[in-house]
Amino acid sequence: MTTLEKRRRLIRRRIRITGWSALTSLLVTVIGFLTYFHIVFMADRDATLEVFRDDRVALEVISGSLLLSPTSEATTAGVLYVPGARVDPYSYLHPLVDVAASGVTVVIMDPLFNMALLDQRNLDELVAAAPSIETWTLAGHSLGGVRACMLADDPRVTGLVLFASYCANDISHLGIPVLQVLASDDGLIDISAVNEARGLLPTSATTTTLEGANHASFGTYGDQPGDGLATLSRQQVRESVTELMMPLVVSD
Repeated sequence: MTTLEKRRRLIRRRIRITGWSALTSLLVTVIGFLTYFHIVFMADRDATLEVFRDDRVALEVISGSLLLSPTSEATTAGVLYVPGARVDPYSYLHPLVDVAASGVTVVIMDPLFNMALLDQRNLDELVAAAPSIETWTLAGHSLGGVRACMLADDPRVTGLVLFASYCANDISHLGIPVLQVLASDDGLIDISAVNEARGLLPTSATTTTLEGANHASFGTYGDQPGDGLATLSRQQVRESVTELMMPLVVSD
């Protein structure tokens, strides 16, 4: 074997080693990504069972969403709720059950990879489970609120509620009511980002702080590392969520 042939063989070997190393690194990254986003904060079992047993509402899983419907007469108004990152969608059933029982259909998005920002479905696809609903109030928790803002520029959207969240896109031109609900003991939200993003909301937008709540209070998934200590009970949070949301929901 000549020196040139040996050199060529060495180069081919190095290329194969480099290729396999790159492929291995890519596979490790993908597996790590999928593993991370599939480790979710699970909904509390007792809180979820309470909703299942509530005869005022019916729960179905349709078109990749949780559909919470009133068992009594329903209006043509609906709420589309976008979960926070890696939070079990069932975590939001308990806080929203009284809204649904009032006659409002509630659709809770089940995001791709448990991360709403990665889920690029449009409003039509997300509310396919409730085709009879004519108007929608969007709501979202944490990064779910960021995604809800991206869906707000639709003529069917009549309101937006942000729980421990803010907008990353400019919706200041929209003529819809916007309510931002913060928590007094939230240890996770970036207040500087909230303040900087305030100009992206309509000038009519209002902000309120739920005293005694933390970042995780808006769901039933328990504690999050780095969060503050909540003193409000689940029932108190549910009552507050209902009181805050209902004025924005357009009903018959």
